[in-house]
Order: sequence, then structure tokens, then C-alpha cells
Amino acid sequence: MLGIFLDTETNGLNPFKHRVVEIAFQMVDMETGAVVDSYEAVLFQSYEEWQKSDLQSLAVNGFDWEQVSYGLRLETVADQIRACFTKNKICRGESVFICQNPSFDRAFFGQILSTDLQEELLWPYHWLDLASMHWALSLKKKDPQDYPWKTGLSKDKIAKAYLLPKEKTPHRAMNGVLHLIACYEAVVGFPLKTKSS
Repeated sequence: MLGIFLDTETNGLNPFKHRVVEIAFQMVDMETGAVVDSYEAVLFQSYEEWQKSDLQSLAVNGFDWEQVSYGLRLETVADQIRACFTKNKICRGESVFICQNPSFDRAFFGQILSTDLQEELLWPYHWLDLASMHWALSLKKKDPQDYPWKTGLSKDKIAKAYLLPKEKTPHRAMNGVLHLIACYEAVVGFPLKTKSS
């Protein structure tokens, strides 16, 4: 089983108005924690699209129009992701997406590769989220100090609960992926990972 640990940076929170600025993912063997493949890209936006940006979102990720004006065209990124998924034989039942906020990332991922195309290619439709994993495992501990509404559900709050550092700022998609994997390993773990891995 492969986990596609994925993160996006965008120029706002509304997928009907805003666009993906950056995408990154790492494909990880869910038993050993070994990284099988990785990908990251900044996407081009026209100046007109960029004018619709939400300034609070840009304050988080630090992107400016000059950076995205040199990004890759959406069609190029779509072709590269499709080639990577094909090379790694990504398909439902044998792989899952894992995100901090899959409802957000999935909507923006659909801007690059439509849901119809994902269905046609039989890509995974399970998008798992770290916060739910943390929620369930925190409640199993039965310690009121560890209840998720006390520790918080943001990735940085989950990291703090497991004595991990915050994600580096400004946020970048691959930094988000690496932080997500570290948090996942602390919360859930990779069953066959050895300490030297």
C-alpha cells in the first residue's frame, strides 16, 4: 500500500475563485515508511487570476505574482503528475491520499486533474486526514488532557502534542508534506519501519 502524502498552497480558500499555486507529494510505503517517489511544482497564474488572491492566504505561504508568473503551466503539471502516478502504478485499493485537510486539497487537486479523469484512471478516492487519526487515537488514551479539543486539530497543534516542531514558514507545499509525514509517523507510525530507516 502506498500513501500519497499531499499538500497544496493556493492563493485563497475558495476553489471556485482561487487557484493552486504549488503542489507537492511524496509516495510512501505504508509499511516501511520508505519514500518511493516525490513531486513538487509551482503553477503559473496569469496576472488577472492573481488579482483575485486572498491576502491572508498569501501571508501564510509567502508567494508573490513574480514567483507564480514563472511557474509551470497547469497542463504540464497534470501530465507530470499523471506520468508519476502511472510509473508507480497508483490505483484504488492499493494506494490512498493522506492530507492534513483533504476536503481542501482534493478540491484544488481537481483543478489540475479533474475528478472525472481521476475516476477514469481508477485513482484512489480515499482521502484520509491526519486530524481524524489524531482525534480517534487521542480519545482511545482516555486521558482528558489528551482529548483532541484540548490539544487542537491543526497540524502544528498535533505536532506540539507529539513534541514535534511546527511546520517551517512561510508554508511551502513540500515542507507541508514532510511535516505531515513526520506527524503521521508520530501519531500512527509505519509498522515495519526500523530505527535506522
